[in-house]
Amino acid sequence: MEWDWAFVWQIMPTLLQGLKITIIASVLGAIVAAIVGLVFAILRRSPVAVVSKTTGFVVEFIRGTPLLVQLYFIFYVLPDIGIRLPALVAGVIGLGLHYGTYAAEVYRSGIENVPRGQWEAAKAANLTTRQTWIHVILPQAIPPMIPALANYLIAMFKETPLLSAITVLELMNQAKSVANSSYRYIEPMTLVGIFFLVMSLISVVFLRWLEERFARRYN
Repeated sequence: MEWDWAFVWQIMPTLLQGLKITIIASVLGAIVAAIVGLVFAILRRSPVAVVSKTTGFVVEFIRGTPLLVQLYFIFYVLPDIGIRLPALVAGVIGLGLHYGTYAAEVYRSGIENVPRGQWEAAKAANLTTRQTWIHVILPQAIPPMIPALANYLIAMFKETPLLSAITVLELMNQAKSVANSSYRYIEPMTLVGIFFLVMSLISVVFLRWLEERFARRYN
C-alpha cells in the first residue's frame, strides 16, 4: 500500500483533535500525580504508624497492579457503587494515581536527602511545620527530583493510548477509528508515531530547561 498524502491531509484534523485530548490528559494527569505523590510522601513520613503503614500499603498496591486494570476499575466498576465519571476524568484520575505512587518515591528520596541539620535549624527558628516544608525542605528537595519526575512524565505521556480502553478519544483511539473505517493503517499509525516522538522530544527539551533553571535558582 502506497503512502497517500491526500488521505493524510484528510485525516489530520481528526488526529490533531486526538492529540489535543492526549496532551490535556497528560498535563492534568501530571498535576494530579505531582499532588498525590507529595501527599503520599508526607503521609509515609507520619509518626503515626497506622497512617504511614496504611499509606505504604496503598502505594505498593497501586504500583503493583497494571494501569489498565486501574482504568477499568475506575471507569467500569465504580459506576456499580454509584460513582460515575466522564471517560476523560476517569483517565486523568487513573494516570494521576498510578504515577503519583512513583512520584511519591521520588519525593521521599529527595526529602530524605535534605540534611538533618536543616530540620533542626527550622525548629530552632520557631518555624511552623508548614513553613518548614514550604521555605526550607521543598526548595532544597525539588531540584534533584526533577530528572526522575521528568522521566515519569514522559512515560505517562506514552501510556495515554491505554485511555482508548475506556473510550477516551485520544490520539491512538482516533487513529484506530480512522484506520478501521478506511482500511488504511499505514498513514494514521505512522502519524501517531511521529506525533508521540515529536511531543516526547519537546517534553525532554522543556524539562531539561526546567531542571537547569531550578538548579541555578537554588544552588
